[in-house]
Amino acid sequence: MMRVALIHALAHSVAPINEEMAREWPHCERMNLLDDSLSADLARNGGGLDADMHRRFEDLAAYAERTGAAAILFTCSAFGSCIEAVAARRPGMPVLKPNEAMVADAAGVGRRVGLIASFAPTLVSMPSEFPAGVAVISDMAEGAMEALNRGQTERHDEIVTASALRLIAQGCDVIALAQFSMARAQDAVRRAVRVPVLTTPGSAVASLRRRLGA
Repeated sequence: MMRVALIHALAHSVAPINEEMAREWPHCERMNLLDDSLSADLARNGGGLDADMHRRFEDLAAYAERTGAAAILFTCSAFGSCIEAVAARRPGMPVLKPNEAMVADAAGVGRRVGLIASFAPTLVSMPSEFPAGVAVISDMAEGAMEALNRGQTERHDEIVTASALRLIAQGCDVIALAQFSMARAQDAVRRAVRVPVLTTPGSAVASLRRRLGA
C-alpha cells in the first residue's frame, strides 16, 4: 500500500485532509506528523521563515522519508519557502505545498480570486504564489481561528462566509479557502455565493493522486 506523509503545523488541519483522503483515496496509507509549535513560533517570534525554521522542516521531511513515504503533503500554508527547500532536495519525490494545487485550480477557474485565511501569515506568503495575470483579493477572517479553538464551529463558518461575501462584493469570480482548517466551511460558503469555492484538501488530494499515478 502506498504511504503519503501528511505534515501539520496546526492541529485543526489534521481532520480535514484525513477526511478528504478517506473519501477520495481510501486505499492510500496516511502518516500524520503534527508539530503545532511551528505555527505558534512563527506567529510569536517575528523571525519569519529563518534558517532554524528551514531546518525544522527538513528534519520532519527526512523522518517521513525514512519511514517509506512515497510523497509528502504539508498542510499549513504559511511556510512556502521551507517547503520549497524540502522539495528541492528531493527532485524524485512529490513534495506539495498545501496550497499549490488549489492555486493552480483557482487560476484555471477565474481571473479575480478571493483568498480567505484565518491565520495572518498565510496572507503574507500566499498571494505571490498565484501566476501573473490573476488578481488576488485577500480577506482575513478575523476571529475564525479563535472560534475553532473554542469549538465554536458554526461561528467559524459564519465568519468565513462573511469574508466570502465581502470578496464577492469586490467582484471575485472564485473563492479560495487558504487553509486546511477552513475546509469545513466550504458547504456554508457555497450556500451563500454563486461562484466556485475551492479548498486546499480537495485540490491537494486530486493532485497527489495524479502525480503518483493512483
